[in-house]
Amino acid sequence: MTRPIALITGASRGLGFALAEALSETHHIVAVGRTVGGLEDLDDRIKAKGGEATLAPMDITVPEAMAQLCRSVHDRWGSIDMWLHTAVHAAPLTPASHIDSKDWAKSVSINLNAMGHLVPFIAPLLGANGTAVFFDDPQGAGKFFGSYGATKAAQIALARNWQAETASTGPAVKILTPAPMSTATRARFYPGEDREALASPHDEAQRLLAELRT
Repeated sequence: MTRPIALITGASRGLGFALAEALSETHHIVAVGRTVGGLEDLDDRIKAKGGEATLAPMDITVPEAMAQLCRSVHDRWGSIDMWLHTAVHAAPLTPASHIDSKDWAKSVSINLNAMGHLVPFIAPLLGANGTAVFFDDPQGAGKFFGSYGATKAAQIALARNWQAETASTGPAVKILTPAPMSTATRARFYPGEDREALASPHDEAQRLLAELRT
């Protein structure tokens, strides 16, 4: 393997899909996602560009599955160069006093609890020279975003902790803020919104990757 390795969690759609496709021009992509069809579509697009991907149709909330994946990555390549974490659960908007317990549990599981094993599993693969990238979402602080906003904010808080801890030792931990995009996640929050006025995930992926390189 001569290309650097980019591991993308949440690669089967939205921003993760777009980042994987864009990075495939320079990286071998390890694409993690629960939607098999989305991963297969991504693989087709990457192959059409002359790139290569390893598909991992897995659930990030299952520690055993993620441990197996990271062990396989280590055995095959020894390390990775980048980890981009885009997986997220967008619970329906609701007043805090009407939060559904199942939506809350799913938000905590995907948006927060998964970080408790992903970071320890993936950090050794990144070593001192790799880069981990997380994506903030300030809209989660608004009213009715309770389940999503609270768990997303906690995720980013943990990323900031890791960022401070590794500032002098590596890996580099980056936190970027995407512009509003025409994704399925945003459509759940704003179903009547004019999607033509939003950034495309493809364009935003290019902008964010350019920001990473500066």
